[in-house]
Amino acid sequence: MLPEVLERADEFVRLRADLAELSHDLRTVGRSPLGGLAEAKALDARMEEILGWFTDQGVEVKGVAPLLLDFPAELDGVSVRLCWLEGDRELAWYHRTELGFLGRRRIP
Repeated sequence: MLPEVLERADEFVRLRADLAELSHDLRTVGRSPLGGLAEAKALDARMEEILGWFTDQGVEVKGVAPLLLDFPAELDGVSVRLCWLEGDRELAWYHRTELGFLGRRRIP
């Protein structure tokens, strides 16, 4: 599942950057090489689709800028979240469920 998650995460990050640029251009100069209001709405809709897909897979979306995803799991009988942060290329971190990101540690 991780390759598919990473693929969609990369797409989400690209769309988020495009939407930020497009929105800024439309607000400041009234036009953008990325399109207009219809394109902004399409970008937003696709981002929502991706977030919904994560949720459908059981992945918890904890943040969108940066993108932060948690995967429910157990480690030594303790409820944890495998933690993926935008820029990570693998699941190498976890935190106890009740601690959140502040308790983030490398997976032993």
